[in-house]
Amino acid sequence: MNVSYQWLKEYIALDGLSPEELAEKLTRGGIEVDGAQPRGGALELVTVGFVKAKRKHPDADKLNVCTVDVGGPEELQIVCGAPNVDAGQLVPVAQVGAKLPGGLKIKRAKLRGVESLGMICSAKELGINDKLLPKEQQEGILVLPEGSEIGSPIAELLGLDDVVLELDLTPNRSDCLSLLGVAYELGALTGHPVRLPETAVHAASEQASERVAVGIAAQEACPHYAARYIKGVRVAPSPQWLQNRLIAAGVRPINNIVDITNYVLLEYGQPLHAFDADTVKGGRLDVRYAQPGERLTTLDGQARKLEAHMLVVADGERPVALAGVMGGADTEVTGGTVNIVLESACFDGAVVRRTSRELGLRSESSVRFEKQVDPARVIPALDRAASLMAELAGGLVADGIVQAGEPCIEPVTVQASLARINGLLGTTLSNLEVKTILGRLDFRYTLLEGDIYEVQVPSRRGDIALDVDVIEEIARLHGYDNIPTTPIEGATTPGGLSVAQRIRRALRQRMTGAGLHEAITYSFTSPARTALLPELAGDATPVRLAMPMSEERSVLRTGLVPGLLELAVYNRNRSAERVAVFEIGSVYLTDEATLTRQPQEKPRLAGLLTGARPAAWNAKPAAPDFYTAKGLVDAALELLGLADKAVYEPAAPQHMHPGRTAAVLLETERGRERVGYVGQLHPDEQRTHDLEDTYVFELELEPLCDAADFGIVYRQLPRYPSSRRDLAVVVDSGVAAGSLKASIAATAGAWLESVEVFDVYTGERLGAGKKSVALALVYRHPERTLTDEEIAELQERVVGELAHSFDAHLRA
Repeated sequence: MNVSYQWLKEYIALDGLSPEELAEKLTRGGIEVDGAQPRGGALELVTVGFVKAKRKHPDADKLNVCTVDVGGPEELQIVCGAPNVDAGQLVPVAQVGAKLPGGLKIKRAKLRGVESLGMICSAKELGINDKLLPKEQQEGILVLPEGSEIGSPIAELLGLDDVVLELDLTPNRSDCLSLLGVAYELGALTGHPVRLPETAVHAASEQASERVAVGIAAQEACPHYAARYIKGVRVAPSPQWLQNRLIAAGVRPINNIVDITNYVLLEYGQPLHAFDADTVKGGRLDVRYAQPGERLTTLDGQARKLEAHMLVVADGERPVALAGVMGGADTEVTGGTVNIVLESACFDGAVVRRTSRELGLRSESSVRFEKQVDPARVIPALDRAASLMAELAGGLVADGIVQAGEPCIEPVTVQASLARINGLLGTTLSNLEVKTILGRLDFRYTLLEGDIYEVQVPSRRGDIALDVDVIEEIARLHGYDNIPTTPIEGATTPGGLSVAQRIRRALRQRMTGAGLHEAITYSFTSPARTALLPELAGDATPVRLAMPMSEERSVLRTGLVPGLLELAVYNRNRSAERVAVFEIGSVYLTDEATLTRQPQEKPRLAGLLTGARPAAWNAKPAAPDFYTAKGLVDAALELLGLADKAVYEPAAPQHMHPGRTAAVLLETERGRERVGYVGQLHPDEQRTHDLEDTYVFELELEPLCDAADFGIVYRQLPRYPSSRRDLAVVVDSGVAAGSLKASIAATAGAWLESVEVFDVYTGERLGAGKKSVALALVYRHPERTLTDEEIAELQERVVGELAHSFDAHLRA
């Protein structure tokens, strides 16, 4: 929001506050001012001149020699190269000695042998944003309006002796999207009253209801719609003072009718729209939703297809405006317009926002309606614009206001006790101080028993709904610098990480230490991706977003692996030879198609490996395999102290390789629980994504965190030697090596220190369906050296148990 310092002074006394001091006061009060930019400065020796004569330069085809009257005793000869300069024009003239914005100093000069005693200026040379001017004014000198006094300072005529404050407003302070809103804010900060503009309307005898009728067919989206009828207007350029103020606010002047609606919008914060009454079919305007197939060409010349949820203003035949966004070209005010229907309304912010976003059409009106304008200003702004049209365009305002619906003003009353105010702020404010602050805010209040303030919030402050909002206003006006520093009271405890946070941090360190990069993928995904690995979601139904940005991001993810797979494809398509990533994130699960309760949010750890590790001088390229991925899972389980409680079982979930995938099970008090999968993607899935062998894993973190044991177990270094015995047994090929290890550990007892598989052999010599498993058994007694006889007895017992349980026999 750009605010003219000179314009602001019309509504409140600033007591000599400079623009810089004003900016500092606003910022300290909570309304941040990004900067205070002079419009052009005083521009000494730059005055209004009259071009009395123009003749061609004798030695230059593109230069003209002009005789200019600047109100002094002598006329000036000025050489000018602007194509639009002509005799009879009023123009800005920089005399010798003048200094223009940008540092240009005007000196006496000779141009191609002809003396020039000044410069006829363009808008840009005066520091004016010429993009806001008509095109003909952008390409040459600035031609001033008729009636400009010759010799008067140009800065005064064009309002260049002004400073523009650029406000950086937060979304809750939509009240300051108007000059009056800023004036009220300054009134609260300085204690000065706000001077409202005069809105006297001298109506003609003709009734507005005889010329125009209005109606509302979408009451929930437009509770109040009002219009006035003004006849006999003369469309022409606006007076210079009005153009100056619009340009200072960054708005391009168009003509007096349109400029008045923009002027009142900036003044009151209430958007208005002027229709050419003679183009409104049937003399009626109705607010309704668009019908299927309807189209509207807006004022920017774009033909737009309307959707059924878009709110429009329609006449008796077709839509004539996008409600709250932009008017239509068919009813545009032009140079031939004579009669005006002036609209003022209260449109629902959510409806306007959706229409504006879908059409990519953002206007000054939509910005204000999106943040909800003050409903109490619908009629005052309408009257203000009507009175200006009568004054500046010669119109006759018909008697009465034609309106439908009622003002959507819902009184807000908030209670806050003095004790709560001081308790939250840490202050010792008295009732007198609080009353003074509420009075400066223009908040009406009643002091109840127990020093409780019942505050009536003005409709312009839609951001205030709770007692803490009122208390924040009191804090702003009291001054944040005046709030004392209060020591914290009560018992303090040292901060620390929760168990879940410690586990996540440790897992990140373990995965990155293993050479993986951490990824953060989208929580939103497509329904097709949630169906990629259905076992990761179980029986869950994907949670759909109410307003997705696209179908690709329309549901919440039910697994992490699909997001990592998308990342792998993205990186491989950009020549990444190897992708090794992991993610710790949440998935969202529910069993309801239509949500009635909060979905479950479950944390998981997932990883993906694809592509060979590049060759080095001492190593060949190495592609990942099942045991690479399983080793990462083992490392995570070992970190959590769960290596002895984890079991791997063959599994064949959908879209995974049936012979290279395992379910990860965890031994708990309730039995074995599946906590995830590790394995290779199905070859068909790899070909679909144009990937080499790709291995993934995904683990539930909640059961792992519940069972994790971070306790460090200490034991003495062994004092006695160990004894190793190797054992090779032939068993059916379906017998798991893990089952053999578990049986050996249970049979050998406490003296068995470790048992590991070091070889697996299959071949014709063993017979069909058989395999040889070689195991290394290490024995050690903590208090003495074991004898050969004791070890032999243990080995014999182990071999017997394996033969009994697995029909195993020693390999010859």
